[in-house]
Amino acid sequence: MPDDGCDRWLLVAVGTAGAPDSLRVTVWRRLRGLGALYVQQSVCLLPDRPHVARAVARLAVKVRADGGTARVLHLRVDQADEQAGLVEEMRAAVDVEYGEVLERLPEFFTELDTETARGRATFAEVEESEADLARFQAWLAKIAARDYFAASRGESVRAELDRAGQALAAFEAAALAADTTVAPAPAGRGTARRPRTIPGGPR
Repeated sequence: MPDDGCDRWLLVAVGTAGAPDSLRVTVWRRLRGLGALYVQQSVCLLPDRPHVARAVARLAVKVRADGGTARVLHLRVDQADEQAGLVEEMRAAVDVEYGEVLERLPEFFTELDTETARGRATFAEVEESEADLARFQAWLAKIAARDYFAASRGESVRAELDRAGQALAAFEAAALAADTTVAPAPAGRGTARRPRTIPGGPR
């Protein structure tokens, strides 16, 4: 058996016929959010981990209360090749999601480079970039929560987000320097100082 720490699975079968349409959407979102691997329509597998089992149990209660049907079975896969295949499918699905983050992250670096080149390292741009980075971090956290078997691209994404944080810190330092630096008054005109004009800043 592969050293994945889990040969026990939850088989989840949900029926929403006759229930409100919103229930079908809720079920889909929650199971996909947990990283469910669908084996056929309305039937999926999830690793039998305590927090996953609790989430599925709560979902089953809601489904039944809203007029649907739900069955949750605890299984153990004894065949090594079947277990390895399930694990690899789940890893591959998560790697696709990690890949989407990696495809989008270059936009973040490009934006910082562009604003720096334009002389627009400002507080407003820092705040906007912080919000962008926070969205990437939240996105990664959601994917990581369903990365049960250490998908291969996980480390690359985390490294790139660390690099994004460092790039933002450097951009913030540039914004601080630009915002607080003042130019000396011309010789022979007293000692008064005025803020230096910052390209792209207030006029």
